[in-house]
Amino acid sequence: MQAEWTEEAIQRITTENTTLKQRVRQLTADNRTLDERLKAARSNLRFQDRRVADLEAQIITPGPTL
Repeated sequence: MQAEWTEEAIQRITTENTTLKQRVRQLTADNRTLDERLKAARSNLRFQDRRVADLEAQIITPGPTL
């Protein structure tokens, strides 16, 4: 099947393709940013978990009496 493409159709498709490529680039950048934020949040959570565990250990373990 062979179709004739009008100049208008070609221009519309080209414009839409360019727009979609820009959207993909933006979504990729957004995804990278969110991934970095997620990694930072997980790192902070691990740090806080260790800190809570240390504080719990201090409460449970009797220290020297002054």
